[in-house]
Amino acid sequence: MVKAVVDIEKCVMSVGGGLHADEESYLLERGSRQENLWGINIHPARDLPEMVEFDSVINIRPRQDNRSRYVEDSSIREKVIAIVGKLVQ
Repeated sequence: MVKAVVDIEKCVMSVGGGLHADEESYLLERGSRQENLWGINIHPARDLPEMVEFDSVINIRPRQDNRSRYVEDSSIREKVIAIVGKLVQ
């Protein structure tokens, strides 16, 4: 399992940091907007969509109606899975 943060606007991903917050900072420093960044865990031995696990503290965003570590909006989850599918496989 590796940690990753996906920018759903730019369709890029930062992978392998110690914490999701490290990857988030990396993308923010390169022009990403925080509201577009979602933390995931990638399980390379699994097929999509099970390869993507939505579990990160950076996903807790009450102002975006996401009140848990999970990504509650199904359209955001679909975007993340599609991006991972393009970049990983």
